[in-house]
Amino acid sequence: MPSFAASLSARSAWLSPKVLRTEVLGGLVVALALIPEAISFSVIAGVDPAIGLFSSFTMAVVISVVGGRPAMISAATGAVALVIAPLNREHGLGYLIAAVILGGVFQIVLGALGVAKLVRFVPRSVMVGFVNSLAILVFMAQVPEMRDVPWAVYPLLAGGLGLMVFFPKVTKAVPAPLVSIVILTVVTVAAGIAVPTVGDKGALPSALPVPGLPDVPFTLDTLTLIAPYALAMAVVGLMESLMTAKLVDEITDTRSSKTRESVGQGVANIVTGFFGGMGGCAMIGQTMINVKVSGARTRLSTFLAGVFLMVLCIAFGPVVSEIPMAALVAVMVMVCFATFDWHSIAPRTLKRMPAGEITVMVVTVTCVVVSHNLAVGVVAGSVTAMVVFAKRVAHLADVTSVTDPEGGMVVYSVTGELFFASSNELVGRFDYAGDPGKVVIDLAGAHIWDASSVAALDAIEERYRRRGKSVEITGLNEHSALLHGTLSGELSAGH
Repeated sequence: MPSFAASLSARSAWLSPKVLRTEVLGGLVVALALIPEAISFSVIAGVDPAIGLFSSFTMAVVISVVGGRPAMISAATGAVALVIAPLNREHGLGYLIAAVILGGVFQIVLGALGVAKLVRFVPRSVMVGFVNSLAILVFMAQVPEMRDVPWAVYPLLAGGLGLMVFFPKVTKAVPAPLVSIVILTVVTVAAGIAVPTVGDKGALPSALPVPGLPDVPFTLDTLTLIAPYALAMAVVGLMESLMTAKLVDEITDTRSSKTRESVGQGVANIVTGFFGGMGGCAMIGQTMINVKVSGARTRLSTFLAGVFLMVLCIAFGPVVSEIPMAALVAVMVMVCFATFDWHSIAPRTLKRMPAGEITVMVVTVTCVVVSHNLAVGVVAGSVTAMVVFAKRVAHLADVTSVTDPEGGMVVYSVTGELFFASSNELVGRFDYAGDPGKVVIDLAGAHIWDASSVAALDAIEERYRRRGKSVEITGLNEHSALLHGTLSGELSAGH
């Protein structure tokens, strides 16, 4: 446990002028980038744009207090919107809100059960695929904003990208994305350039949300109806949040509590639901703006992102509505390039990388891009990685034999990892008909991992026994001996 002095020191660090400036400006840039995203996700979910903006506000503010990963941004997201959109379309907003609240409860339960610990089993190749596919998805989401638009959008876009590339060479005191957004907005308004703006995406809210209960009958039928959507939302939201948290851990070289993050996501979704929101989870794009581009590292930036979002919408709605979409698209395009792991696709890297690792990365990226669902890609990539690993390890198991010169005994030395993939081939490595009457199987160089291996050894013993030959198994380590002693003779030996 950290000492009181250490905790006080960490909190006082927020108050230093440099850190405070970084956190405040980072939160402001994220808030600006959240507005068009939240409105777009509202359209996907089939709800009023104000609901998406309210959701982003409540998610960011609540998660900044109860979440486990400082500086990570949570708000309304496309993944959650896709899951709950059919429920809203077929049954109405009340059922959607009820599903969001129940989804938050599921996330708390899953977090308490330790589901967050499973993230450590996600291989690096899946993580790289996750990051790359996310960059691709974010870029694809910007393409509609660059198609069938006035010609002036393109020089504005190029100007925004140029500012973000070269302004940091002048000073890093102010985030380049914020400078780009301000300058492009001033130019378009002052010159009267007619281009798509934030205001064209939808009306911004003019008042804060108020809490209330979802307008649904509180019956078992309602629970049965919303439960599948709530569970799907909980799983997808947790997976995206935990993967994003793991990525931020690597970028900042710090550790965060994944269990606390899981529970925090649940609490944030419950609060968002009671305020009539559409729910959400961690947002990789906005998180990268906050952490990688702006350099934010504390909860303050996350909290201020939510606060600034509502202030911008309610107090400065007319001004924010004038921001050209080209400015925000430029920010997101820059985020895509910064997020994508270019080293992972460099020819030199691909030549050295094992084929299995490349396959896992490609499967992850393909599944995400095709399904537009990060959870699908992560699951598919992880399963592929398990298959590749099992196939690779299975070939490490080997069997060699030494026959007694007098011909009365043969010793088989088994080495490697024995599990379902390798043990299936084990049975065929013995000469049942030609071996002498006594057979010794030395497992000093092997390890038994599962019931399949015990069943394979039972099958070997049974085949020798049918020929009137005796089998002695030696060299078992403690774990293998315990597993073999517990299961041997209790499993079907038929092969």
